Amino acid sequence: MLTGKTKSGFKFEIDETVADDMELLEDIAEADKDTTHFPGVLTKILGEDQKKRLYDHLRNENGRVPIEATLSEFTEIMNLAGEKTKNS
Repeated sequence: MLTGKTKSGFKFEIDETVADDMELLEDIAEADKDTTHFPGVLTKILGEDQKKRLYDHLRNENGRVPIEATLSEFTEIMNLAGEKTKNS
């Protein structure tokens, strides 16, 4: 299990085997063309519970979850997970 914490304080866990999934690769390719596929990618990588925690972590004073903040946080999570994979 890969664990980490983003600069904003979001703690995450990612199953190390999650990346070895052809359907995830297809979803990432689709999300690159059409961002409406991005929530599915989040669910596959973080799971439904962690995705909800991430949304709650990023929720603003209006009750909305900003798209840019979500993309930025996800990018940081993937970078941190990648670093941990390289160092193990």
